[in-house]
Amino acid sequence: MKPGRPRVGSRWGALRAGRLLQDGAPGGPVLRLFVRLVRRPLLPAVRLWRRNIQLRVVAATMLMSLAVVLALGFVVIAQVSKGLLDAKEEAAQSQAAGGFAVAQEKANTPATVDGPDATDNKLGRDASTWMNSLVKQLASGGQTAFEVVALGAGTGTGGAADAAPGGAGASGVKGARASGNVDPTASVPPKLRRAVNHATGTFKTFSQIKYTAGAGDKAPEPALVVGKRLTDINGDPYDLYYLFPLTQEEESLNLVKSTIATAGLFVVALLSAIVWLVVRQIVTPVRMAAGIAERLSAGRLQERMKVTGEDDIARLGEAFNKMAQNLQVKIQQLEDLSRMQRRFVSDVSHELRTPLTTVRMAADVIHDARVDFDPVTARSAELLAGQLDRFESLLADLLEISRFDAGAAALEAEPIDLRDVVRRVIDGAEPLAEHKGTRIRVLGDTQPVIAEADARRVERVLRNLVVNAVEHGEGRDVVVRLASAGGAVAVAVRDYGVGLKPGEATRVFNRFWRADPARARTTGGTGLGLSIAVEDARLHGGWLQAWGEPGGGSQFRLTLPRTADEPLRGSPIPLEPEDSRGNRARAAAEAAGSGSGPKGPRAQAPVRPERSAIPPRSAVAGALPVPADPTALPGNGARVVARPADQAAQEDGAGGR
Repeated sequence: MKPGRPRVGSRWGALRAGRLLQDGAPGGPVLRLFVRLVRRPLLPAVRLWRRNIQLRVVAATMLMSLAVVLALGFVVIAQVSKGLLDAKEEAAQSQAAGGFAVAQEKANTPATVDGPDATDNKLGRDASTWMNSLVKQLASGGQTAFEVVALGAGTGTGGAADAAPGGAGASGVKGARASGNVDPTASVPPKLRRAVNHATGTFKTFSQIKYTAGAGDKAPEPALVVGKRLTDINGDPYDLYYLFPLTQEEESLNLVKSTIATAGLFVVALLSAIVWLVVRQIVTPVRMAAGIAERLSAGRLQERMKVTGEDDIARLGEAFNKMAQNLQVKIQQLEDLSRMQRRFVSDVSHELRTPLTTVRMAADVIHDARVDFDPVTARSAELLAGQLDRFESLLADLLEISRFDAGAAALEAEPIDLRDVVRRVIDGAEPLAEHKGTRIRVLGDTQPVIAEADARRVERVLRNLVVNAVEHGEGRDVVVRLASAGGAVAVAVRDYGVGLKPGEATRVFNRFWRADPARARTTGGTGLGLSIAVEDARLHGGWLQAWGEPGGGSQFRLTLPRTADEPLRGSPIPLEPEDSRGNRARAAAEAAGSGSGPKGPRAQAPVRPERSAIPPRSAVAGALPVPADPTALPGNGARVVARPADQAAQEDGAGGR
């Protein structure tokens, strides 16, 4: 890639800047290749998404319905879970309260010495045997609905019972006991044990039931643990815990979740199908209308929509057909009126030539004899001659416009050197330039600028541009630049006068348009000059474009193909000159951002103050600020500069300055 700062403000410049940044960065080619590989398969999907409204509506419906189903599912699951846990908690507390009452009643029952069951006697038994019997008896009534754990007071909190399981603790109770191969100390959370040890009453929490090695590979189960401090047969405290598994509740909740998920998927799919069918009924007529509208815009005014039924879509089709019919009638009327107007202008222009010739002869006689008249009559004769000249020019322009409108303009192209045309134009504009105090300078005329063109029409275009630049240049220099590159040649006329306001760059080519209606025409123009000039440029297959900024002058650029019938791909001269305020501001910002001055071949030209945009009267011919785009240098053989997007719309503009 050729080094050089890309022209600011154009798509081509932005593309070159991006490539330079990627090439300069480490791994730039690899990153660019990765981006291409990622973007390539996504482009069809992105294009389909942007063009298919039915797909977007269905996708949006799916997402919204999925969000609603998820929110509803979370709410239902939360409510079901809360209900199951509340019911389980109420039943567990009731069951545990009964067990605690039975355990305390057994501990408080008076002993009998000669009862039939010696294990039920309080006298002569140790607390350990009694505790084992109690745990088995309480757990036997659960039938896997709960498990029972008994811990000595302080067990699990650093007491002696923790040091040696199965040994005697400080309270006299040997170790911890549990039913169903439950690991007692691991299944009861320490926080719950501390609460039971330091306060009275019943406490509960959610935990997991963990089993010992004797239970095999049985996995832990979620459970509700309810505990309370009681006293044994000797009056010593111990902790009794009921562990209620939540397996059934968990299975019920999983069933609810799967049911909601399945129903939600069916609902989303069903809603998507319904929306697809509904949108299809609406989108199909709209697509038909869009296709017919495209064909109408292409000139096929007989196209109509097919209307079936009496619903809103049918009424829309009928209204569309009526609109198309009215448009066809109006367009036909306008075409007839336009033909009549063109015919009228052409006929009037031709018919006025005969009386104008007679009036011209009489005016010449009066003008030649004005020395014998009194001052007032002599001045009237001079004004009459001047206005007749302007009238003749207006008639010539009207005839030329009528030929363009009728498609009768012919191009007599031959190889010409635009430098000769520019010299003739400048020689003709010198009297006006001297009167205005303006100097006309030419740049890029050191090498031939050859193109196949109609010399008469090109000279008329350039004469109009140069005269306008002198008239609106406020006495400052006018710069005419020639350049040739690739398959195009260009001539740009730059002035530093009042300039153009935003939006006037396209309206300047309208017929009889004037930026300032109060401004006098020094040259007596007709207001059709730029309109004829842009038609001449189109006839060559070229462009006539304008740029301007308030108080910063303007630049008009004529771009022609080197050979006839060759399509233009760009212009060798940028439309916005390098000394514009915008380009100078960007150059100043880049210079301030670099901080360390120029580096290598991409060195920045020194930034000039704003007044330097107006070349001084004492400047040497050909001296201009350093161009921001190397391809703008005349005759350097560089490739053609691509047109910016904002300038492409001006290619087909019509009118006059």
